[in-house]
Amino acid sequence: MIETDLLLVYGAVYKKVYEDEVIFTEGENCLFYHQLVEGRIGWSNFNEDGSEILQGVVWPGECFGELPLFDQQPYACTATALTECLIIRIPLPEFNSLLCEHAEVRQALNRMFAQKLRFKLFLTHQLAGHSPERIVDEVFKYLHLHTNNVCGECNKLMLTRQQVANLTGMRVETVIRATKILENKGKLRIVRGKIFLPACLETDNIQGYCCSSL
Repeated sequence: MIETDLLLVYGAVYKKVYEDEVIFTEGENCLFYHQLVEGRIGWSNFNEDGSEILQGVVWPGECFGELPLFDQQPYACTATALTECLIIRIPLPEFNSLLCEHAEVRQALNRMFAQKLRFKLFLTHQLAGHSPERIVDEVFKYLHLHTNNVCGECNKLMLTRQQVANLTGMRVETVIRATKILENKGKLRIVRGKIFLPACLETDNIQGYCCSSL
Protein backbone atom coordinates (compact mmCIF):
# COMPACT_ATOMS: atom_id res chain seq x y z
CA MET A 1 0.00 0.00 0.00
CA ILE A 2 2.52 2.62 1.22
CA GLU A 3 6.24 1.98 0.86
CA THR A 4 7.65 0.98 4.25
CA ASP A 5 10.69 3.21 3.77
CA LEU A 6 8.40 6.22 3.42
CA LEU A 7 6.46 5.24 6.55
CA LEU A 8 9.72 4.91 8.48
CA VAL A 9 10.81 8.39 7.39
CA TYR A 10 7.66 9.76 9.04
CA GLY A 11 8.24 7.91 12.30
CA ALA A 12 6.58 4.52 11.80
CA VAL A 13 7.69 1.57 13.93
CA TYR A 14 7.36 -2.18 13.57
CA LYS A 15 5.21 -4.21 15.95
CA LYS A 16 5.08 -8.01 16.25
CA VAL A 17 1.79 -9.68 17.16
CA TYR A 18 1.00 -13.33 17.77
CA GLU A 19 -1.68 -15.62 16.42
CA ASP A 20 -5.15 -14.84 17.87
CA GLU A 21 -3.89 -11.57 19.36
CA VAL A 22 -6.37 -8.68 19.06
CA ILE A 23 -4.71 -5.61 17.53
CA PHE A 24 -7.64 -3.27 18.10
CA THR A 25 -11.34 -3.73 18.78
CA GLU A 26 -14.49 -2.25 17.32
CA GLY A 27 -15.40 0.97 19.13
CA GLU A 28 -11.86 1.89 20.20
CA ASN A 29 -10.41 5.25 19.27
CA CYS A 30 -7.89 5.22 16.44
CA LEU A 31 -4.34 6.35 17.16
CA PHE A 32 -2.34 4.78 14.32
CA TYR A 33 -2.27 3.90 10.64
CA HIS A 34 -1.64 0.13 10.43
CA GLN A 35 -0.10 -1.78 7.53
CA LEU A 36 0.67 -5.49 7.44
CA VAL A 37 4.22 -6.58 6.61
CA GLU A 38 4.02 -10.32 7.30
CA GLY A 39 1.21 -12.75 8.19
CA ARG A 40 -2.58 -12.55 7.87
CA ILE A 41 -5.15 -10.51 9.79
CA GLY A 42 -8.91 -10.92 10.03
CA TRP A 43 -10.99 -7.74 10.03
CA SER A 44 -14.37 -8.59 11.56
CA ASN A 45 -17.50 -7.63 13.46
CA PHE A 46 -18.98 -9.89 16.12
CA ASN A 47 -22.63 -10.37 17.04
CA GLU A 48 -23.88 -10.68 20.60
CA ASP A 49 -23.90 -14.48 20.27
CA GLY A 50 -20.21 -14.42 19.32
CA SER A 51 -20.76 -15.20 15.64
CA GLU A 52 -18.32 -13.49 13.29
CA ILE A 53 -19.02 -11.31 10.28
CA LEU A 54 -15.76 -11.34 8.34
CA GLN A 55 -15.27 -8.05 6.54
CA GLY A 56 -12.01 -9.17 4.96
CA VAL A 57 -8.66 -10.89 5.32
CA VAL A 58 -5.66 -8.57 5.28
CA TRP A 59 -2.55 -9.71 3.40
CA PRO A 60 1.03 -8.34 3.47
CA GLY A 61 1.27 -4.90 1.94
CA GLU A 62 -2.34 -4.01 2.76
CA CYS A 63 -3.56 -1.52 5.36
CA PHE A 64 -6.44 -2.10 7.76
CA GLY A 65 -8.58 -0.13 10.18
CA GLU A 66 -8.16 2.96 8.05
CA LEU A 67 -11.68 4.47 8.19
CA PRO A 68 -11.18 6.36 11.49
CA LEU A 69 -8.14 8.07 10.00
CA PHE A 70 -10.51 10.01 7.76
CA ASP A 71 -13.77 10.38 9.69
CA GLN A 72 -12.37 10.64 13.27
CA GLN A 73 -14.82 7.97 14.43
CA PRO A 74 -13.98 4.81 16.43
CA TYR A 75 -12.83 1.63 14.74
CA ALA A 76 -15.64 0.01 12.77
CA CYS A 77 -14.24 -3.54 13.11
CA THR A 78 -11.99 -5.68 15.26
CA ALA A 79 -8.59 -6.72 13.86
CA THR A 80 -7.26 -10.11 14.98
CA ALA A 81 -4.04 -11.84 13.95
CA LEU A 82 -4.83 -15.08 12.10
CA THR A 83 -1.12 -15.97 12.17
CA GLU A 84 1.97 -14.51 13.77
CA CYS A 85 2.27 -11.08 12.16
CA LEU A 86 4.61 -8.17 11.69
CA ILE A 87 2.88 -4.79 11.46
CA ILE A 88 4.21 -1.34 10.72
CA ARG A 89 2.26 1.52 12.24
CA ILE A 90 2.54 5.29 12.33
CA PRO A 91 0.86 7.74 14.75
CA LEU A 92 -2.08 9.69 13.38
CA PRO A 93 -0.43 13.19 13.36
CA GLU A 94 2.57 11.90 11.41
CA PHE A 95 0.30 10.01 9.03
CA ASN A 96 -1.64 13.20 8.31
CA SER A 97 1.64 14.97 7.53
CA LEU A 98 2.56 12.18 5.12
CA LEU A 99 -0.76 12.54 3.31
CA CYS A 100 -0.41 16.30 3.03
CA GLU A 101 3.03 15.98 1.45
CA HIS A 102 2.44 12.96 -0.85
CA ALA A 103 -0.51 13.26 -3.23
CA GLU A 104 0.25 9.85 -4.74
CA VAL A 105 -0.44 8.20 -1.38
CA ARG A 106 -3.81 9.95 -1.11
CA GLN A 107 -4.69 8.77 -4.63
CA ALA A 108 -3.72 5.18 -3.79
CA LEU A 109 -5.88 5.26 -0.67
CA ASN A 110 -8.81 6.60 -2.69
CA ARG A 111 -8.48 3.68 -5.13
CA MET A 112 -8.36 1.25 -2.24
CA PHE A 113 -11.54 2.71 -0.70
CA ALA A 114 -13.28 2.47 -4.07
CA GLN A 115 -12.27 -1.19 -4.46
CA LYS A 116 -13.60 -2.05 -1.01
CA LEU A 117 -16.87 -0.25 -1.70
CA ARG A 118 -17.25 -2.08 -5.02
CA PHE A 119 -16.86 -5.41 -3.25
CA LYS A 120 -19.55 -4.54 -0.70
CA LEU A 121 -21.92 -3.47 -3.48
CA PHE A 122 -21.12 -6.68 -5.38
CA LEU A 123 -21.73 -8.82 -2.29
CA THR A 124 -25.04 -7.09 -1.52
CA HIS A 125 -26.19 -7.72 -5.08
CA GLN A 126 -25.20 -11.40 -5.00
CA LEU A 127 -26.95 -12.04 -1.69
CA ALA A 128 -30.23 -10.64 -3.02
CA GLY A 129 -32.15 -13.72 -4.11
CA HIS A 130 -29.48 -15.91 -5.69
CA SER A 131 -28.95 -19.58 -4.85
CA PRO A 132 -26.09 -20.45 -2.47
CA GLU A 133 -24.06 -22.10 -5.24
CA ARG A 134 -24.50 -19.01 -7.45
CA ILE A 135 -23.39 -16.75 -4.59
CA VAL A 136 -20.34 -18.88 -3.78
CA ASP A 137 -19.41 -19.19 -7.46
CA GLU A 138 -19.59 -15.43 -8.04
CA VAL A 139 -17.74 -14.63 -4.81
CA PHE A 140 -14.94 -17.03 -5.80
CA LYS A 141 -14.69 -15.37 -9.22
CA TYR A 142 -14.54 -11.91 -7.65
CA LEU A 143 -11.89 -12.94 -5.12
CA HIS A 144 -9.87 -14.51 -7.93
CA LEU A 145 -9.91 -11.40 -10.11
CA HIS A 146 -9.77 -8.56 -7.61
CA THR A 147 -8.11 -9.65 -4.36
CA ASN A 148 -5.08 -11.41 -2.88
CA ASN A 149 -7.23 -14.24 -1.54
CA VAL A 150 -6.25 -16.64 -4.34
CA CYS A 151 -2.69 -17.87 -4.85
CA GLY A 152 -1.23 -16.26 -7.96
CA GLU A 153 0.73 -19.40 -8.87
CA CYS A 154 -1.52 -22.38 -8.21
CA ASN A 155 -4.93 -20.62 -7.91
CA LYS A 156 -5.68 -22.14 -4.53
CA LEU A 157 -8.32 -20.23 -2.57
CA MET A 158 -6.55 -18.87 0.51
CA LEU A 159 -9.71 -18.73 2.63
CA THR A 160 -11.27 -21.55 4.60
CA ARG A 161 -14.91 -22.49 4.08
CA GLN A 162 -15.64 -21.00 7.51
CA GLN A 163 -14.09 -17.71 6.41
CA VAL A 164 -16.16 -17.76 3.21
CA ALA A 165 -19.25 -18.34 5.35
CA ASN A 166 -18.32 -15.47 7.67
CA LEU A 167 -17.68 -13.24 4.65
CA THR A 168 -21.03 -13.94 2.99
CA GLY A 169 -23.20 -14.38 6.09
CA MET A 170 -24.11 -17.95 5.14
CA ARG A 171 -23.79 -21.03 7.31
CA VAL A 172 -20.59 -23.00 6.82
CA GLU A 173 -22.66 -26.10 6.01
CA THR A 174 -24.30 -24.16 3.19
CA VAL A 175 -20.91 -23.11 1.82
CA ILE A 176 -19.65 -26.70 1.98
CA ARG A 177 -22.68 -27.98 0.05
CA ALA A 178 -22.44 -25.19 -2.52
CA THR A 179 -18.73 -25.83 -3.03
CA LYS A 180 -19.36 -29.54 -3.61
CA ILE A 181 -22.07 -28.71 -6.18
CA LEU A 182 -19.63 -26.41 -7.99
CA GLU A 183 -17.01 -29.16 -8.00
CA ASN A 184 -19.52 -31.61 -9.49
CA LYS A 185 -20.24 -29.03 -12.21
CA GLY A 186 -16.53 -28.74 -13.01
CA LYS A 187 -16.22 -25.14 -11.81
CA LEU A 188 -13.53 -25.86 -9.24
CA ARG A 189 -11.52 -28.74 -7.85
CA ILE A 190 -11.05 -29.86 -4.25
CA VAL A 191 -7.72 -31.52 -3.45
CA ARG A 192 -7.00 -32.68 0.11
CA GLY A 193 -9.65 -30.26 1.34
CA LYS A 194 -8.21 -27.26 -0.54
CA ILE A 195 -10.20 -25.42 -3.20
CA PHE A 196 -8.57 -24.69 -6.57
CA LEU A 197 -10.22 -22.27 -8.97
CA PRO A 198 -10.63 -22.70 -12.75
CA ALA A 199 -7.11 -22.08 -14.08
CA CYS A 200 -5.97 -25.30 -12.36
CA LEU A 201 -8.68 -27.47 -13.86
CA GLU A 202 -6.75 -28.19 -17.05
CA THR A 203 -4.15 -30.30 -15.26
CA ASP A 204 -4.22 -33.25 -12.93
CA ASN A 205 -0.81 -32.37 -11.55
CA ILE A 206 -1.76 -30.05 -8.69
CA GLN A 207 -0.85 -32.42 -5.87
CA GLY A 208 2.28 -30.37 -5.12
CA TYR A 209 0.68 -26.94 -5.14
CA CYS A 210 2.99 -24.10 -4.24
CA CYS A 211 1.42 -22.36 -1.27
CA SER A 212 1.32 -23.64 2.29
CA SER A 213 -1.77 -25.18 3.86
CA LEU A 214 -4.14 -22.94 5.79
